[in-house]
Amino acid sequence: MSYGRIIFAAAALFASFLFCECITGGKEAAAHSRPYMASLQINGRHECGGFLVAEQWVMTAAHCVREWPEGSKIVLGAHSLTGSEDSKQAFTVADVHSHPDFTSVTYDSDIALLKLDRPAVLTDAVKLLKFQREGGVEPQEKEVVSTAGWGSLNNLGERPDKLQELDVEVMSRVLCGRSDYYGTKFTSNMMCAAKRRMDTCDGDSGGPLLYKGVAVGITSNGGKRCGSFKRPGLYTIISHFTQWIDSTMK
Repeated sequence: MSYGRIIFAAAALFASFLFCECITGGKEAAAHSRPYMASLQINGRHECGGFLVAEQWVMTAAHCVREWPEGSKIVLGAHSLTGSEDSKQAFTVADVHSHPDFTSVTYDSDIALLKLDRPAVLTDAVKLLKFQREGGVEPQEKEVVSTAGWGSLNNLGERPDKLQELDVEVMSRVLCGRSDYYGTKFTSNMMCAAKRRMDTCDGDSGGPLLYKGVAVGITSNGGKRCGSFKRPGLYTIISHFTQWIDSTMK
């Protein structure tokens, strides 16, 4: 291979890393088209996503709230994180409820409920999202599911200001449980979903995975590199926790 070709190949490889369709691989959502989305912010910086499931309750991932410093807040009704939007509503958290079986070793049972300091005011930009309950129809392999978030656009951590969204496909449970994928860390409470160079990324955790307009999963964890072929996004299966959700929100 000539020197010029080596330089070109190296540049192409670097570009694929820097500007990977890594959201990763998504697009900007229409403003307020996902009015259930929540931004969990610590010291004014977006850290995780979440979604409004009742006027005073936000569902998210347990690993997002292992620490919840004083002054942290939840913002509803946002499209731009930094822009001045009349639709935004900011809250503090009255109570944090992480599932008691959550473990950071495997990220099993990665689900949490946050009780807001007051009920949200429902508007065109702030609405509830229905979530899948026990006995509901779950997406099967190769079916399309959608997700959204303000997470990293690439593996260098570049963050968007405006909400991003993408469609991915549910992957085979057998494949995700293989030793060269997640092995025994892939539990019965998880599903995995991705497409080539399309994946959730750092900062998308806690957001919803939707199937036919219903939240069936919570963005949980994945590989250190977003969009990695053998480390597709992992999502907590919400319907497995119906009883805990009901008892917590009572």
